[in-house]
Amino acid sequence: MNARAPSCPAALAPAVTPELLHSAGAAAQSQGRPQLAVLEELAGLAPEEFTRQLAALFCYPAWPMAALQAGTPAYRLLSYTDCAQRECVLMEGAAGPVLVIANPLADDVLQWAAYTVGAAFSVALAHPDDLAAYLAQQESVQQAMAGMSGEAAQDATLDQTIEDISLIRISEDSSPVVKLVNSTIYDALKVQASDIHLECDVASLVIKYRIDGVLVQAGQVQGLQMAEQIISRIKVLADLDIAERRVPQDGRFKVRVKGSEIDFRVSIMPNIFGEDAVLRLLDRRALTAAAAALRLESLGLNSDAIVQIRRLAAKPHGMLLVTGPTGSGKTTTLYAAITEINTGRDKIVTIEDPVEYRLPRVLQIPVNEKKGLTFARGLRSILRHDPDKILIGEIRDDETAQIAVQASLTGHLVFTTVHANNVFDVVGRFLHMGVDPYSFAAALNGIVAQRLLRLNCTHCAVEVQADPQDLRDSGLTEQAVQGWRFKAGAGCGHCRGTGYKGRKAVAEVLILNDAMREMICTRAPVSRMKEEAAQNGFRLAREAALELVRLGETTLTELNRVTY
Repeated sequence: MNARAPSCPAALAPAVTPELLHSAGAAAQSQGRPQLAVLEELAGLAPEEFTRQLAALFCYPAWPMAALQAGTPAYRLLSYTDCAQRECVLMEGAAGPVLVIANPLADDVLQWAAYTVGAAFSVALAHPDDLAAYLAQQESVQQAMAGMSGEAAQDATLDQTIEDISLIRISEDSSPVVKLVNSTIYDALKVQASDIHLECDVASLVIKYRIDGVLVQAGQVQGLQMAEQIISRIKVLADLDIAERRVPQDGRFKVRVKGSEIDFRVSIMPNIFGEDAVLRLLDRRALTAAAAALRLESLGLNSDAIVQIRRLAAKPHGMLLVTGPTGSGKTTTLYAAITEINTGRDKIVTIEDPVEYRLPRVLQIPVNEKKGLTFARGLRSILRHDPDKILIGEIRDDETAQIAVQASLTGHLVFTTVHANNVFDVVGRFLHMGVDPYSFAAALNGIVAQRLLRLNCTHCAVEVQADPQDLRDSGLTEQAVQGWRFKAGAGCGHCRGTGYKGRKAVAEVLILNDAMREMICTRAPVSRMKEEAAQNGFRLAREAALELVRLGETTLTELNRVTY
């Protein structure tokens, strides 16, 4: 074997011992579980400390996530595909290559690496979660680049369809363009990205994922010719015109990953350097399963907001409006409300673009503007279909707004969304659309404005001192935050080094009373409406977000990014 013998420390840490390792082996055999997982459970240590002690037991240095991210992989000696299949990675080192492994008990990995590398290397140990996260970060970039040599890229063959995407299939693809597109899609699904952005600049194509609402760069492809071929590949999949590069194009395609069909909505947009593409990922099977268990509590809303939304959703007629920026979870909140009231005794009809969740016993209609089925036209037809409750995906134009208000006044309960910054801006939006203020005031039951905040990763969040500048930017003083537990994620394998994992909704709910309706009818100033709302216990979304900061669930930076 060509692995260099490490220098073993004189003393071992007491928690992870040979005796505990032996006990874990016996327990793992009886339980049918991996020995390493049982060992970590028995040791009862934090992941970083467990890795350090296990590495000391085997006389290996321990590599935290920060060391992995700072290193350079030696894919010239061990390819990414081989490393991913065997849960290891060969890194460049000052004294020679370093093989980073997750399981020191897997002797076959060391034997395989010694045979494949053919040169001396040292061994280091990383936590399995950290190593898996690092390989996930590398997958779409390194695996795709492995097949991209200059002349091969020029003669790339564009397949017509993708029937199946898997790690093995990607490694077997002969076309570097197909390999890049497939590995990008595979990695995006793996990290639960909501969108893939392919951005063409002066001499390259930048690949980004939207994860938890924030764009994260995943890779970069050099060369305008390669960029054009990648965009053409996306067009072929979406059945778009590859010769047309001057106007926007929209399309759809499907792929199958691990037996599940994933829908992709494609938007192609011309720019001064070529074309950009955005792919929206829709895993309908996962969304359907999620919808079955969807409740307002699952969104993370505070208890006061949940009570108020449920009160609005239980009304016999009228309108419930949810507002917020794109990607703030407006539709998900409405789905959660409808799921809770869907007892089967009412006729519920939705019209959406597109239908995202599949709800049982609900008539769901997709908008098809190419065929003339717009929100307004579909809504007129829905009213002749004897509905009790109607969900309108979005109020986009004056006509839809007028019909939605009339439906609310004729005994229907209407759920819908509209783009506005806060609950008070919604009133101005509808009046600007030409809706009669008396009709709007009579129809409206309440407005919900919400945002999604990223949460600190629970695996790496540590207590920190609040930055004085962040406090000033947040309108807080050091005296006001006495007793607060400020936390921030340090970055680990679970959060891909970002410090954030998952999101939670914060909302402000305005329930209309007679005084508020009178103000809408008389077009009273927003300042007066805010005063009236405050007197009735109205709470801003920023206040709910500040509570999350106080509890250490998110950061001041995230608070100021999302709310104001």
